[in-house]
Amino acid sequence: MQHWARRLEQEIDGVMRIFGGVQQLREIYKDNRNLFEVQENEPQKLVEKVAGDIESLLDRKVQALKRLADAAENFQKAHRWQDNIKEEDILYYDAKADAELDDPESEDVERGSKVSTLRLDFVEDSNFKNKVNYSYTAVQIPTDIYKGSTVILNELNWTEALENVFIENRRQDPTLLWQVFGSATGVTRYYPATPWRAPKKIDLYDVRRRPWYIQGASSPKDMVIIVDVSGSVSGLTLKLMKTSVCEMLDTLSDDDYVNVASFNEKAQPVSCFTHLVQANVRNKKVFKEAVQGMVAKGTTGYKAGFEYAFDQLQNSNITRANCNKMIMMFTDGGEDRVQDVFEKYNWPNRTVRVFTFSVGQHNYDVTPLQWMACANKGYYFEIPSIGAIRINTQEYLDVLGRPMVLAGKEAKQVQWTNVYEDALGLGLVVTGTLPVFNLTQDGPGEKKNQLILGVMGIDVALNDIKRLTPNYTLGANGYVFAIDLNGYVLLHPNLKSQTTNFREPVTLDFLDAELEDENKEEIRRSMIDGNKGHKQIRTLVKSLDERYVDEVVRNYTWVPIRSTNYSLGLVLPPYSTFYLQANLSDQILQVKYFEFLLPSSFESEGHVFIAPREYCKDLNASDNNTEFLKNFIELMEKVTPDSKQCNNFLLHNLILDTGITQQLVERAWRDQDLNTYSLLAVFAATDGGITRVFPNKAAEDWTENPEPFNASFYRRSLDNHGYVFKPPHQDALLRPLELENDTVGILVSTAVELSLGGHTLRPAVVGVKLDLEAWAEKFKVLASNRTHQDQPQKCGANNHCEMDCEVNNEDLLCVLIDDGGFLVLSNQNHQWDQVGRFFSEVDANLMLALYNNSFYTRKESYDYQAACAPQPPGNLGAAPRGVFVPTIADFLNLAWWTSAAAWSLFQQLLYGLIYHSWFQADPAEAEGSPEARESSCVMKQTQYYFGSVNASYNAIIDCGNCSRLFHAQRLTNTNLLFVVAEKPLCSQCEAGRLLQKETHSDGPEQCELVQRPRYRRGPHICFDYNATEDTSDCGRGASFPPSLGVLVSLQLLLLLGLPPRPQPQVHAHASRRV
Repeated sequence: MQHWARRLEQEIDGVMRIFGGVQQLREIYKDNRNLFEVQENEPQKLVEKVAGDIESLLDRKVQALKRLADAAENFQKAHRWQDNIKEEDILYYDAKADAELDDPESEDVERGSKVSTLRLDFVEDSNFKNKVNYSYTAVQIPTDIYKGSTVILNELNWTEALENVFIENRRQDPTLLWQVFGSATGVTRYYPATPWRAPKKIDLYDVRRRPWYIQGASSPKDMVIIVDVSGSVSGLTLKLMKTSVCEMLDTLSDDDYVNVASFNEKAQPVSCFTHLVQANVRNKKVFKEAVQGMVAKGTTGYKAGFEYAFDQLQNSNITRANCNKMIMMFTDGGEDRVQDVFEKYNWPNRTVRVFTFSVGQHNYDVTPLQWMACANKGYYFEIPSIGAIRINTQEYLDVLGRPMVLAGKEAKQVQWTNVYEDALGLGLVVTGTLPVFNLTQDGPGEKKNQLILGVMGIDVALNDIKRLTPNYTLGANGYVFAIDLNGYVLLHPNLKSQTTNFREPVTLDFLDAELEDENKEEIRRSMIDGNKGHKQIRTLVKSLDERYVDEVVRNYTWVPIRSTNYSLGLVLPPYSTFYLQANLSDQILQVKYFEFLLPSSFESEGHVFIAPREYCKDLNASDNNTEFLKNFIELMEKVTPDSKQCNNFLLHNLILDTGITQQLVERAWRDQDLNTYSLLAVFAATDGGITRVFPNKAAEDWTENPEPFNASFYRRSLDNHGYVFKPPHQDALLRPLELENDTVGILVSTAVELSLGGHTLRPAVVGVKLDLEAWAEKFKVLASNRTHQDQPQKCGANNHCEMDCEVNNEDLLCVLIDDGGFLVLSNQNHQWDQVGRFFSEVDANLMLALYNNSFYTRKESYDYQAACAPQPPGNLGAAPRGVFVPTIADFLNLAWWTSAAAWSLFQQLLYGLIYHSWFQADPAEAEGSPEARESSCVMKQTQYYFGSVNASYNAIIDCGNCSRLFHAQRLTNTNLLFVVAEKPLCSQCEAGRLLQKETHSDGPEQCELVQRPRYRRGPHICFDYNATEDTSDCGRGASFPPSLGVLVSLQLLLLLGLPPRPQPQVHAHASRRV
């Protein structure tokens, strides 16, 4: 076998030396040494420059934010509250007006709204990826807020003055994107105006639940939610509690920590989490699923619930927010005030706020619940029906904002958010936030107002930040990344735009964006701590097509981005320390090389694909490379490579590489007969963006990415020494009939390494494309006991000779497998159509033996950014969401009709007529929204790579009654494993199959992960206490209980089937008047 292996190695090396053109290309670069310079990437200087540029970009947004916040506070202070304000008095552009006018079931159409809505004209703006109007702001009001209420009309009145500030900000900085004021009343006013991108059925957007608003409106939180599950909690009330807890969880961000427990006589966590955990998306999902399993039984024991909650908050042995501490209790009512618990745990300092929620319709005395909240600096809320859940589970933020408001200027600090998906289609953004305070006083000498008016925000698109980073000087495998204090990536080549659910923040951890190891954990910790650093490490990287894993060397360099919570990193392979910069000052040479880009030259010089880069501002992009090349040529006939509107570095390097690869055609390819060695094509790809494929006809079957930096073969060749084989990717079997006319090929590529002036760099990759069928036949001959001239001699009982892969193919299986475990060549004709498949799907028993004998190592990881098809609806899909369904016994029971449950059910049905979304299985899955098509999910990925065994190796596969001998050996200077094995003789050998295909997963076990949380740091500021805080406003229940007349009228409307006119929503916060 070793003899066969040497013959294979020599054949591959010979073909690559003759046709690959590595040596010829080296000579060409040296001959053209006067046409380029060798430049150095100095990591420390590069990363510091980029960090400074990002800091300057964000600082300009900060100045605009401060102007807006100051103006808003002054406008509101000067505003005079109007009790008698009318809808027709307010003129503004309602961003949802067009959609509502088109929808006959819209609430405003039903009400015959008198609001004077502007009708605007819009122009397309590529910066916003939207149609906008720069002369006006737009207003978005949540669906469950009545636009004609006095509070909302006054809010619209005073915020109108912000329009001129928005416009002036844009005049001073034309690069500004969305400028937004999110009001604590729920009103969003943003600039420039654009129609709201609402789903077709129901718009559940509320600015107060957006990540940027939550972060700007309060300091981080440690929250314990306790839920009364005693027997008195009816089916309807328990459903309301479950929904309320889920909505409460949605008000928390990754800077917060939370736990959820249920209680009756005893308290216990609802999930596997035994302590506070970070309120990230995955942990909140565990809570939401666990909450649905709560069952009501036993008696109410407030003491057990509160003692559990206080113990959780006093646990100092865990990672937590260490700022606002609070307990949220959901109950149907009770008489115990548990004063002794508060005296023991919370008084006299009252460092823990207590918020109480009376849930459902009942006749209990709510005084004890009000007392608990008022005695512990909290607030009392009532949730009588499903319609009150969203508003009452978010208004606690107003209370938490009090210390911030009272801190005044000290609290006026800009914070930058995690990455999230913009609701208006801008893509991935970060937002700078600044709280806006109420500066009014009720009278001379009165206490300072404690209300937060809202949060001002300015978006920065991640693409704008990426433009500040080096594009093509870092090489195909170099990149810039940035992380925040949570370790989440702000910039990273593996960060994908999130199209499944814009309501969730994009929280991809640095250790999930890359393959995790101890070195990267240290780098991540140092970056979070705001340190500078540099480290060279050996690490694993995943290939672009996610089929392979390579062990590589990388240099990491990092610095903090001042005035932000971000840290910037630069990753460079050693071979990318230097790069080429073309110096084509000779215009005659420019024209000469440019002519080799013209399609008229392709027949003699080979087909040229050019990378679709931004060479010039006026260059029209296209996904079709032929069309893109045509656009490029047309533009070059109008401008020169030195034009100011063009990127001179990109253009000069592109034209230089066009000429250099053409010279390769002349010196190495043109006079060679590719058919002699069964080659379909030869090719060269360069850092400058050229991919030249010879002969021209081979371009018809060329499927690699025209951008070399995005081509898997290119990036892997740079990271691996020797020849890298890449079989065609196959997810399903190809019919043998499809293997015809030389259309299926195997790519073999290798990097061209130059040594110039003592500097080593790899500016190009060259290779060949093997004819699969011809090389499969050649493989059998090379792995046989004959020369090309000999006739094959079959070994049997009568002649004593060694078996081989050609004549004994009925008894021997001979294969070449690449470093990812994919079949490259086989001596079995029936396996030719399986080339490119994971070998376990071809011969599961043999692949398992190779893995068990350390020829392969497995690497498992999770893709947290995957998008999956929606799950089919369950049996309850059409049932009203969270609505209690009375039994026949209930209907026959006269007492039931006079109970609170009957009224609550009636209220649910009435609310459902107005807000149809509550009668959907899931309001997020509204028709027309992305969620209806896809949802975010976790996929488990498995890759294989060569293990520690390098030598030739024999082993026996023992499968019970039969055994199977195999021999395996790595081929030198390739990524191939040569395996010769006896064919399986019995079916028992088919047991055990390694899986490589990506599969659905729940991810790693969250209950175990929280026991070893990743290092993070919270925001540097905390406002959770102020001695002057007035806690007397602590909730008084519903301000306006329904009258008998209203009840009778509503019931008549329901019985007659007429659409009811909803009453304005009035909340207990009378002090919200501004």
